[in-house]
Amino acid sequence: MSNYRVKPGPEAFLPPAAAMMGISLPDPGQGHIEGAIVPQEQAIEESARILSRAKVPTFFPGPLVLWKWNEKSAKMAAAIKNAAVEGGIKIIPMSDYRPKYPKIDPETEINPNHPNLTIWHNKIDACLFVGVHCHQANLALKIIRGGTDCYTMAFCSMSGHEDANLSVRDTSPETFLKLTEALKKMKTNSRGF
Repeated sequence: MSNYRVKPGPEAFLPPAAAMMGISLPDPGQGHIEGAIVPQEQAIEESARILSRAKVPTFFPGPLVLWKWNEKSAKMAAAIKNAAVEGGIKIIPMSDYRPKYPKIDPETEINPNHPNLTIWHNKIDACLFVGVHCHQANLALKIIRGGTDCYTMAFCSMSGHEDANLSVRDTSPETFLKLTEALKKMKTNSRGF
């Protein structure tokens, strides 16, 4: 068991990989909060709490959601949009981060390899990655943790992300329905009802 916690940064110019610090990925039905393994329901509820308290909560949907690969991705996109509307959450897509070889046209391409700049520019204090390819998410999460104080969450369709402050694995449209319900509950509780 590691004493290392995956906390918001800024941690260091080159933050350590959480896996190298002893943080492990959750098993099915689990998530992690700052490296501690918890039941998935607890991780979803905590993500709703963080998003509802944030000044600029933001979803970063990636190509696995945006490109409508199949019917599941279309359902996922609809569930994410609904959660964003219900929770008052901003959406900034990470649409296409593939390198364009042999030549990149800087006037037409975006450079999402510096998510810290997006976070600084938009003053984002809590973000949630969904539908971002794992290798890109891991890189971006380390960059964010290294240079910002943004609380990072990753809802992954596979095993989760140890470099996020909070991660849920095996994400499906139903996961976002649970998140939406938790966000509604947080909104109701904040109004004193």
